[in-house]
Amino acid sequence: MSEHIEALARHVEAQLPGRATRVPALATELTIEVAAATLLDVARILRDAPELKFETLIDVTVVDYSQFRLEQWATHSASGTGFSRGRIPPVAAEEPTPPPRPAAGARFAVVYHLLSVSNNQRIRVRVKCEDEEEPVVDSVVEIWASANWFEREAFDLFGVFFRDHPDLRRILTDYGFVGHPFRKDFPLIGNVEVRYDETLKRVVYQPVSIEPRVLVPRVIRDDNRYNPALKDTPAK
Repeated sequence: MSEHIEALARHVEAQLPGRATRVPALATELTIEVAAATLLDVARILRDAPELKFETLIDVTVVDYSQFRLEQWATHSASGTGFSRGRIPPVAAEEPTPPPRPAAGARFAVVYHLLSVSNNQRIRVRVKCEDEEEPVVDSVVEIWASANWFEREAFDLFGVFFRDHPDLRRILTDYGFVGHPFRKDFPLIGNVEVRYDETLKRVVYQPVSIEPRVLVPRVIRDDNRYNPALKDTPAK
């Protein structure tokens, strides 16, 4: 299977010389990164080149790198070690420090999952948004029509704008919703809640009443299994 991926990588490099950077991925996957300025040209080549023929867009999503490799999970009760901690430990002074994000200032990256039915192959394409405050990339609706609702979903949940999208509106949240709930800085409990008011005979918004809580894995770090008195004694 990896030989198939390597062959696909060679075809991509031949069709996109100097315009696609391979990103580390599983041996059975191929992920490339392209600049936002070249997205449309690259997308057309990926769709039309006979060796590639990625005629189907499976999904569009966004990654928020705001806290990538920067901080621990927010917690007051668990240690900094153990199961699935979020932060990469500091490296030795003589070793280079890994970059906190894929590139300086790139908080958001749009990710496209493509399928070639003709050639039975898949590829993942990542495009970094250059502006963190107003992340924008070109819409690929004219290339893959299925991107229409996918891009609306990405705009709704992450706040990424898609230039020249024919109908960029929220698709999952309410009309008056404030914020983008899949961003890392959006509170897990939300900002407001709704209820039906019997007096007003309508749905009303009010500040959220849920108590904030910390999501820490429930990991047993010390129990009776570690009691020295219970350890097996070596046979004599």
